Amino acid sequence: MTSLGTDTISAPPTGSPASIRLDLAPAVSEREETAQRLLRAAAKRSFDPASDIDWTTPINDDDWFYIPEHRVSLYGTRLWESMTRRQRIALSRHEVASMAQTGIWFELILMQLLVRFVYDEDLTSHNTDWVLTEIADECRHSSMFARLSTTLGGAQHHVSRRGHLLGRILKTIADPPEGFAAILIAEELLDTFQRETMVDEAVHPLVRSVSQLHVVEEARHVKFAREELERQMHSVRGVHLQRVRMMTAWAAAITAHELVQPSCYSAVGLDPREALRAARASRVRRDSLTWAASKLTTLFEDVGLIAAPSRRIWRDAGLLAA
Repeated sequence: MTSLGTDTISAPPTGSPASIRLDLAPAVSEREETAQRLLRAAAKRSFDPASDIDWTTPINDDDWFYIPEHRVSLYGTRLWESMTRRQRIALSRHEVASMAQTGIWFELILMQLLVRFVYDEDLTSHNTDWVLTEIADECRHSSMFARLSTTLGGAQHHVSRRGHLLGRILKTIADPPEGFAAILIAEELLDTFQRETMVDEAVHPLVRSVSQLHVVEEARHVKFAREELERQMHSVRGVHLQRVRMMTAWAAAITAHELVQPSCYSAVGLDPREALRAARASRVRRDSLTWAASKLTTLFEDVGLIAAPSRRIWRDAGLLAA
């Protein structure tokens, strides 16, 4: 596994073109200070996936899993028990490729949300400088995920047509609170899985290295998005709050649904419908999703983003304990 430094990686602290203009004057200084800190951190610790990751380790289905075994979507099901070890490893490889391709979808939506957000900001501020730096990071991450998917075999695991359409709607109409909530959904879910993956020695070194690089750089993005969401939620009330809650809940449910595409199952010789039913019915899989979303849902509860009736959407998606 390629080393990306010796610093301890710790979790960040909890903390439509927008028609709603928020009164940000009281928080401008705080926001600028955060942006300056993030810019300094980015200058000290940013990476180039092409040169900072070893892409040469052979890919096979004999030696390593590609995500921790207990995080494979069918783990703990009867169908899993019927699979050979090689078939299980192959499924983990395809699921990583699926998450990488879904990750690119996330990043494309995220970048457009950030561009729309910064369009109305002071273009000479440190905050704008930071947002542009983050967008540059996401461009590199998207290229890295594409290369990872190709290196793992090049199978196509595109998001569903529904996910593609809903993502297009979200990136077009989300206002700033909805946009930063959506950004955190994608970042926090993937970050939690990757933090576990990067330290699991049973996982292929390439996937561990990609995970570590992404975790290091995304920690800055998560800090920015958390603080921005908390700041903006102070001004969200009434009907607007209900809309933000529902938009956020649906964005979370769709994101969780799109992580593993049914094409992963057919790629290893399984009936995709049967496998999808097994995964959705699996208590183990549901617990994995709830675990992955735990930091996210704690924050969203704290800022008032999860409440009836949207709470049911979170539970049905497996992102909140039933």
